[in-house]
Amino acid sequence: MKPMLPIEKYFGKLELVYTFFGAMPTGVSVSETGRIFICFPKWGDEVKFTVAEIVDDKLQPYPNLQTNLFNPENIKMTFISVQSVVTDGRGTLWVLDTAAPNFSEPIKGGAKLVAVDLKTNTIRRVYSFTEDVVLPTTYLNDVRFDFRVGRAGYAYITDSSSTGPGAIIVVDLETGTAFRRLNGANPTSPDPFFLPKVEGKILMNRNKDGSTSPFRLASDGIAISPDGKVLFFCPLTSRHLFSISTEVLRDRSILDADLIYHVKYRGEKGASDGMITDAKGTVYAGDYENNSIRKILPNGAMETIAHDPRILWPDTFSIGPDGYLYVIVNQLHRQARFHYGRDLREKPYSLLRMKIGELPAPAF
Repeated sequence: MKPMLPIEKYFGKLELVYTFFGAMPTGVSVSETGRIFICFPKWGDEVKFTVAEIVDDKLQPYPNLQTNLFNPENIKMTFISVQSVVTDGRGTLWVLDTAAPNFSEPIKGGAKLVAVDLKTNTIRRVYSFTEDVVLPTTYLNDVRFDFRVGRAGYAYITDSSSTGPGAIIVVDLETGTAFRRLNGANPTSPDPFFLPKVEGKILMNRNKDGSTSPFRLASDGIAISPDGKVLFFCPLTSRHLFSISTEVLRDRSILDADLIYHVKYRGEKGASDGMITDAKGTVYAGDYENNSIRKILPNGAMETIAHDPRILWPDTFSIGPDGYLYVIVNQLHRQARFHYGRDLREKPYSLLRMKIGELPAPAF
């Protein structure tokens, strides 16, 4: 009888929350009352609604179906292709609309940040962007908030462009004024020397016609410290973590070219998509190359808290009031654009969670 050989060890107690048999999800956010919101960008799947809430174990368009039906005549009040949804802990769901289906150039006037009142389930305010903020190459990816500065707070958004400059977009939530920071800087740009490998294979763009090109995406993951003073961020195609003072980011008297000197390098954390921070300042990040979830303590120490074959591309994270870390797993790397037009994704996609015993970082 042949002996059984040692195999890779997996760990971390993950629970299945929801399975998706339709369109591929990217975003999740759990509100302070435990409501769960999901978003589905239009990347080629049949997307019936781009924002949803899980109600009684079913997906329901949120805030309603009409808002999820793009209307060119009502571009500000209807969703086009939503990449991220974030609850702020004080009764608002923030919806980040890329207005860029299939990574196209954003539809003019369609890219927006939308505040939805969770008590009335109605849109309270829409923030649009000027053409010097949302460029033809821009892909709005994720957003974090701090309501302790300014009269109405600030939002910080990553531009994860694949063809243009990456950046962090700063939004004054009182005036709606927005501006780009670290535009095209190395920390917000893809690492040119990074070669991603997922499920043992090199990840690159592989087109139907047989042509190939490197997979490159700019600043994507973003997290904010519990006091709102430090913003953490990372390009999608990179293993490196960076941070910068939010006060410096907001200070427009500091030239963008000089901002690079205020960026801190936080070390190699693995290649991450989404990130989130808990109330004690620990940053949680995925490691899509290794089917893992990692945490970075305030002192810089890093620890892998889950390593599981089911973590096939950990995308967005959220921390619920129940002390669980929620994560969307969506097999992004198996999409047809990486495999000569062959879609290798296997349904269902999943929403998983694991107990961390911590609360989300407050924004107010």
